[in-house]
Amino acid sequence: MLDMPPRQLAAYGAALAAVVLLGAWYLSRGADPAPESPPAAIEVERDDGRTESVVVHVAGAVRRPGVYRMRANARVDDAVGRAGGATRRADLSQVNLAAQVEDGRQVLVPARVRAAAAGGAAPAGTPATPGVPLNINTATLEQLDELDGIGPTTAQHILDYREEHGGFGSVEELGEVPGIGDVRLASLREQVRV
Repeated sequence: MLDMPPRQLAAYGAALAAVVLLGAWYLSRGADPAPESPPAAIEVERDDGRTESVVVHVAGAVRRPGVYRMRANARVDDAVGRAGGATRRADLSQVNLAAQVEDGRQVLVPARVRAAAAGGAAPAGTPATPGVPLNINTATLEQLDELDGIGPTTAQHILDYREEHGGFGSVEELGEVPGIGDVRLASLREQVRV
């Protein structure tokens, strides 16, 4: 059936071998991305299942104040725990331990204020004289209400914001509280501190 001269048969065989080798080379080049794809897909799946992390600064009445990396869904209570827990002087009633931590925020655990030795004296956080700034992270509703330009409603907004965000990182953050605009913030800068 094959009446071809051996020279022609060898040429056809060489051509067939070249096509097979070229095809194998082409398929191996085209197959390179395929093995890389499954690991990338697995990595994406792993990323989707993994929670992101945030960095928070834990300060105040804790055993080991510092900057900590936490899970994105961690709570203030977790951050206080990472910092060694609250000290005996800590006033945890001023901290919303159930609030979620936010990247770049400070978790401030205030110390309990001691009542002055004389009866009826103002607590340690209250300005005794004009010009002494009030700490907005530890002030009560009544103390905030006494600030110039702040009424009971705005004082409550400040407390709500403080609880929701785990405290104020700076006085400038008061500008994010509903009811406090640029003019009111400018007048408060001298009256408050963090």
